Amino acid sequence: MSHDDFNAIWLSLHLASVTTVILLILGTPLAWWLARSSSKLAAAVEAVVALPLVLPPTVLGFYLLVAFSPDSAFAKFWMVTTGDSLSFSFDALVIASVIYSLPFVVQPLQSSFAQVSEGLLEAAKTMGADFIDRFFSVVFPLCKRSFLAAATLGFAHTIGEFGVVLMIGGNIPGETQVLSIALYDRVESLNYPAAHTMAAGLLVFSFLALLLVYGLNRRGLWRNA
Repeated sequence: MSHDDFNAIWLSLHLASVTTVILLILGTPLAWWLARSSSKLAAAVEAVVALPLVLPPTVLGFYLLVAFSPDSAFAKFWMVTTGDSLSFSFDALVIASVIYSLPFVVQPLQSSFAQVSEGLLEAAKTMGADFIDRFFSVVFPLCKRSFLAAATLGFAHTIGEFGVVLMIGGNIPGETQVLSIALYDRVESLNYPAAHTMAAGLLVFSFLALLLVYGLNRRGLWRNA
């Protein structure tokens, strides 16, 4: 494998790791609210979160490209705040990845949170536990498999992104060229040996990620039986 190939692997792992951490931080309270809220807005928020599941990646990528363009208010705010340009940058890939992989983290957590007994939370509350204490002493132990599944799905989905990252990141080796873009680049240049290696690696990784998720789901079903 070439130096560019290793750079693409490292960049993909870095992007997926950063994205997964952000998704867990943002997705956990959002999933809790969606699971426990009776607000009329919940259905609309849930639909917005799930949009990446049905929206063509190029559509999302196009609107993000417009939002990240140097003339946009958001890009100007980003430049003033960070001193860096947002378009065709690693930061842009992170923001896009968080949006695009959001449902893969929120939905497993939301489903798990909805099954947490209100009685257990009330019992912990009567014992003087505040919300943070109740969450980490009651909710997290009950939902830890869902957290692992959500993190795995978010990480794997970010690794496999193509359309969105190509639209907003381009194909800059060492900066925005992640594995999926590098694979496309190798095929375009007729470098099939390198393409086969990347494709096989992504295939094995995807299978192992799904095997872990489905294995966790089955363990949960058996324990609840």
